Amino acid sequence: MYVCSCFGITEQQVRQHAETGACTPRQIAGACKAGTDCGSCVRKIQALLGRGACPRREALDPVVLTTAVTTASAAASLPGPTAAEAA
Repeated sequence: MYVCSCFGITEQQVRQHAETGACTPRQIAGACKAGTDCGSCVRKIQALLGRGACPRREALDPVVLTTAVTTASAAASLPGPTAAEAA
């Protein structure tokens, strides 16, 4: 079934783009132009994508995030080499 009449984009094509990482209507539009002309298909695209249905969207592990932030903060707080040491 066609989702976007303006560009002839089908439900199957939208799903294929979602499988390759397009998780929002804007990303679908970037991949195939669907939703960029009259805009009447944007709600259909949203419905096809569903809430959190993107296969590439994964829940982030809070422990990994905390460790990464702590490591980055520690690295940022370390003093850099002095001008004499750098030369």
